[in-house]
Amino acid sequence: MEIFTLATVSLIIFVSLIISKKREPTHISFAAVCLVLFFHSSGAFLYDISAQDVWRIVKDLGLLAIPPCTVQFTVSLFSRDSLLSRRDIVSTAVFSTLFAVVALFTSLDEWEYFYTFLSMYIGITLLICYVSLIRYIRRRPQSVERTRMVYLAVACISAAILSAFEILSYLGFSFPPVSNIFVAVLLYFVMIMITHPHLPELHEFMARALIVSIITLFAAITFIIVVGLFGKTGTPPFTHVLLASFIIVIAIEPFKLVLQWIFSYIYPEGKDVFTSLYAFDEKLEKEKSLLLEEMAPVLAHEIRNPLGSIKGAAQYLRSESSTGGNQKLLDVILEEVDRLNSVVSQFLNYAKPYSLNLKMQDVNQIIEKAISIIAASDRLDNIAIEKELRPDVPLVYVDAEQMVQVILNIALNAVEAMPAGGTLIFRTSRIDSGDGEAVGISLRDTGKGIKKEDIKNIFKPFFTTKERGVGLGLAICQKIIKSHGGNIRAKSIPQQGSIFYIRLGASH
Repeated sequence: MEIFTLATVSLIIFVSLIISKKREPTHISFAAVCLVLFFHSSGAFLYDISAQDVWRIVKDLGLLAIPPCTVQFTVSLFSRDSLLSRRDIVSTAVFSTLFAVVALFTSLDEWEYFYTFLSMYIGITLLICYVSLIRYIRRRPQSVERTRMVYLAVACISAAILSAFEILSYLGFSFPPVSNIFVAVLLYFVMIMITHPHLPELHEFMARALIVSIITLFAAITFIIVVGLFGKTGTPPFTHVLLASFIIVIAIEPFKLVLQWIFSYIYPEGKDVFTSLYAFDEKLEKEKSLLLEEMAPVLAHEIRNPLGSIKGAAQYLRSESSTGGNQKLLDVILEEVDRLNSVVSQFLNYAKPYSLNLKMQDVNQIIEKAISIIAASDRLDNIAIEKELRPDVPLVYVDAEQMVQVILNIALNAVEAMPAGGTLIFRTSRIDSGDGEAVGISLRDTGKGIKKEDIKNIFKPFFTTKERGVGLGLAICQKIIKSHGGNIRAKSIPQQGSIFYIRLGASH
């Protein structure tokens, strides 16, 4: 079962990488490693069952292809900063070919030390690849990429040590043959690492692995329960059910992609056949947003026309009226008309699609401009402004005017949250991640804060805690940030203050 698991996992990873839309050289070279492991492990599995020489040949050829494919993957992974080169790929390919010729066309493969030398050749090649990994780690400065490679080095040595315990079974100790399981897990870990460079932290890798483990365990337990309740034969061993569940779980996505590729030719009209319910919800939200964009100008026009008439009539009556009481009432009408007109303007700003005037900008200068606008107003009674703007932040490709609007909206909300005074702090930071460099912006106040039950709703349109608020300010901010490919979030502690985080990708 263990060798079958390795064969199946290798094939699934190979198919996943080949059918992926993002086929980089690293993905292709690792797919080749998985393919030769599939040939080796499936050949070994079928040879154990049938004892036919053809499967032994498949097993040996797959084994001999491991060194050149692993060297190719190592060179591709480390690019120019690798201990190995393309010359080493050719060298290992030549050695593997020589071993294959000896095994296929001579009787030397029957020599008792032949497979010992073959094992030594493969082991030395893998060791050199691992040394290349260690060298790469030592030569890299402290960074996210270095941290990810450290995880890979730890995973490789852990799989090797755990697999080595299998040797104890040859010395009379009772130890299950699980080396193939550890290799399969290592392959899956490497696939996650190279296909998800945006997961730089170990806890993110572990969280993904935990999700797969929970789903696998759930599927295995469900199968055991169903077979126990309705099956007439004995239940298979739990380990076998667990391994089968793991194979099914990691095979679902590539299997769906293969089916989708096939159905695109057979049934091209059925584009939504493979769309999940959650994706349908997302599609519905996009359609609602487009409908809102179309309706908003028409609705605004129909509201503003009578508003203009009401305001004109009220202004005329006020100029003609000599009674103080009537003038006050007319002032209320004019004030409410202006407020309603402001609501319509904010609604239009939220609903309309943004046409971005993108240029390379320094976020520190954008924040300085927003601060100068705030300082020129009369709202900063007893409020101190502090700046912690890092000079080394990279440039960002943004619409400066819209970003100033975002900073102003958040800052003015913060000022309103500190009626008795306080401190408003602006910070910028440089972020290095697997997705490349990014810029972080934070605005922090020492005001009354936001309630825990309200914090999750503050970016929703028309949600407000103000008596005369519209609830579109932060929704507009979020829409602007998302249109720039960034994200915004908030944290708050009641009576201590709030902090808003903005992340924007850097330009190169």
